[in-house]
Amino acid sequence: MKTDTLAARGSRAVRRVLEAELSAARARGAEHPNVVDVGGGSGGWAVPLAAAGCLVTVVEPNPNALATLRRRAAEEGVSDRITVVADDSDALGAHVAPGSADLVLAHGLLEVVDDPAAVVAALAKAVAPGGAVSVLVANRSAAILQRALAGRLAEARQLLSHADGVLPGERDTVLRRFDVDGVQAMLEAAGLVVALVQGDGVVSDVMPGAGAREDELAEFELAAATVSPLRDVASRLHALARRAS
Repeated sequence: MKTDTLAARGSRAVRRVLEAELSAARARGAEHPNVVDVGGGSGGWAVPLAAAGCLVTVVEPNPNALATLRRRAAEEGVSDRITVVADDSDALGAHVAPGSADLVLAHGLLEVVDDPAAVVAALAKAVAPGGAVSVLVANRSAAILQRALAGRLAEARQLLSHADGVLPGERDTVLRRFDVDGVQAMLEAAGLVVALVQGDGVVSDVMPGAGAREDELAEFELAAATVSPLRDVASRLHALARRAS
């Protein structure tokens, strides 16, 4: 299972959406919103969320990642706000009560699990009425475009035709990539209503020397995140969905 990667952490556009969700949870009366981070790795989301006053449950099987998570939590003084569950994502229902989470995260996870549909169904079951499920996934279209622009056209054609958007024998760790229609369909099949699909990393992952103008780049990414076709070729897709009423 993945650990704390860029795919798990997300951009300013992702953070803005999640901050709005937590504000909405507090407006509903949740003084300390209940967040479940499935495949939470070494705490890239869990520790900042706990520092912001959330009660966070992290479901993660990787012992090395969990050791780092515990260290980070101790350093930030939020260990008492983080519950660690050392288990796989398919055991989510055994550890999290149905309808108990204000926000459920699955960032950088659905690309690597054996049965993404089953995981999404578990996420949907865990979220409370009015709450939200946030998924962040690798974008198939971005992988195709990046290879084509690099002159690796044979690989780009293979990715274009492969059902899961991966190359046979690829050294990458992902089992599948998603496009906008695919991630929406997967969430809707679990009974969720998709509220937003935005791009994460429209140009920042492929733009040389981006660090020299970091603020300007961040502002562009924020503006472009929801604009198609820019959204549709971002390195990752971020979707937010809610339980159907």
